Amino acid sequence: QVQLVESGGGLVQAGGSLTLSCAASGSIHRIDDMGWYRQGPGKQRELVATISRGSSTNYADSVKGRFTISRDNAKNTMYLQMNSLKPEDTAVYYCNAKVVVTTAWFPVDSWGQGTQVTVSS
Repeated sequence: QVQLVESGGGLVQAGGSLTLSCAASGSIHRIDDMGWYRQGPGKQRELVATISRGSSTNYADSVKGRFTISRDNAKNTMYLQMNSLKPEDTAVYYCNAKVVVTTAWFPVDSWGQGTQVTVSS
């Protein structure tokens, strides 16, 4: 009923930049909190950054000062601007959103399928 699609991943050298996008579609009434998560090979999935509907943000210490999360509520889209990338940032990045669908009165957690970010040294 709700789909989240990430895009913008790819290969980049250390110190470079990438911008990820997450587009939500389907029977959406409203999207509340959103966030980016990532998981490297053999590692636990970790929170990267979150953003509320009112654009209050929170960042993991490891990306603070380098990444910027933003959203466009009119487009149901979230972004992650990643600067000064490090090899440690290599992971599959997942989009998460709490979506209120048109047939419900409460938000449900939705996840995208992920996009690969690889940072070479």
